[in-house]
Formats: sequence, structure tokens, C-alpha cells
Amino acid sequence: MITASAKKRENIAEYLLYMWQIEDLIRAYGLDIDRIDHDIIKGHSNLDESQRKEMHDWYESLIDMMRREGVEKSGHLQLNKNVIIDLNNLHNRLLKNPKFAKYAAEFYNTLPYIVEIRAKAGDNKKDELESCFDALYGILMLRLQGKEISKDTLEATQQISRFLALLAKYYKQDYNNELDFDEE
Repeated sequence: MITASAKKRENIAEYLLYMWQIEDLIRAYGLDIDRIDHDIIKGHSNLDESQRKEMHDWYESLIDMMRREGVEKSGHLQLNKNVIIDLNNLHNRLLKNPKFAKYAAEFYNTLPYIVEIRAKAGDNKKDELESCFDALYGILMLRLQGKEISKDTLEATQQISRFLALLAKYYKQDYNNELDFDEE
């Protein structure tokens, strides 16, 4: 929870990937707050009792949302879908504005990888940004499992990461009202 708040302020892309990981973690614990309390929250010896309670309440609220939204087995919470919606809105604004030609170039350098990801998705196609996040999350999961990642996949991941890092930078600037869309 503390990590999520910090990530959301600093890097929206890292925040979203972190939140997807939390969703999967909650699923791995069978949406059982007692198990999460025992194995995760109590394991944080650097937290005082009020911080542990705050963390417990955060996990409990996420579990409740997952149940209400029907994403106990798969899918993403609406709060995470809203991040994708916000990022897509910003993405479209950036692409339309000639002032952000560097962003457009980074996107078009990433587009062949996005097309390939979407082609592999079959009937489960997602929008361009969510496809990028799916790819990065998939790589994260492969790394956590200690699986080998091909050179081509690493190359794609590096390009997607550069693109999303630039989008995250602009998101932070936009969030702080520091992004100027006026043409010069």
C-alpha cells in the first residue's frame, strides 16, 4: 500500500505493473485476508501496529473490490482499468500534438512489437497500451519463475519499456499540470 502510493506518484507504469502483481498475489492466497495477514503483513517487521492495520485494511478493501467486480480468478480491478483509460487518453493527446514528435516516434518504433503481441493474443486482443503492459508483466512473471527469455523478446521488452517510460514521464508532468500542450 505504501509502495503503491509512492509508485503512483512517481511512475504510473510501475504502479500499474505493481498493482497487477498485487491482484495475482491476492488470488494466489485465495482472497484470504487471514493468510495474507499471516504471511505478508506480519512479515513486515519494520512496520508499527498502525501501519500493519492500514496495510491489512488496504488488502481487505482490494479483496472486497475483486469480489464485487468479479475478478477473483482473472482480470483487473476497475481502478487499474481506469489507469489504462487515463494513459490512453494522454497517449492520444500526445500523438495528436506535433509538439510531442519524440513521443510519436517512440510509439511508432514500438508499434511493430505491439502488432506482434496482438497477433499472438488471438481473440483476446487488447488496446495498444494494455498490450504493452501485458508484455512487460509477462516478462516479469518469466523472470520471477527463472525462465529463459529470448534475445528477440528482450529487444522488444527494451523498446516497450522505453516507450512506456516516456509515457509515464508525460503522465507525471500532466498530473502535476506541468505538461504544455499549446503549440509553439
